[in-house]
Amino acid sequence: MNPEPAWSPYVVGAGIGVLSWLTFYFSDKPIGASSFYAQIAGFLGTLIAPRHTKSLAYFKAKPPRVGWGFVFVVATIVGGAMAALTGGECANEWLPPMWEARFGDSIALRAAIGFGGGLLMAVGARLAGGCTSGHGLSGTMQLNAASWIAVICFFLGGIAVAIPLFSL
Repeated sequence: MNPEPAWSPYVVGAGIGVLSWLTFYFSDKPIGASSFYAQIAGFLGTLIAPRHTKSLAYFKAKPPRVGWGFVFVVATIVGGAMAALTGGECANEWLPPMWEARFGDSIALRAAIGFGGGLLMAVGARLAGGCTSGHGLSGTMQLNAASWIAVICFFLGGIAVAIPLFSL
């Protein structure tokens, strides 16, 4: 791993700002990813229990469909992979050394904690009306007070978890 970032944070920040402007211009929607997870749940529900899924109030108002949010999430994954590959930060490791030192060498434990953490974040993002990209990028750019409060809470929550987790 390189100690210096391979990508300039100033250039990346400006790029995210331009991306946000372009997203508003072309789709008239802010950047955000949390509704994508609800759409995926709707697609899965339609496959498993179509009548029940169609009867839910949420999916009556917002039927599952492939829209700009799907493209945004896929582009985020592809962009992250490209950044890691071109920035010299791509590593093929299931368990980073810091993880192994603190929690052992169980890949199943890491997968379970990752899945659980992702699930908690997705539910929390839906309850908060947006995720870190929705509130942290789009909402704060619009000077939305609720988004600023959400971002402050994101940081406080991250600090509250990181301190005990990394002091083990």
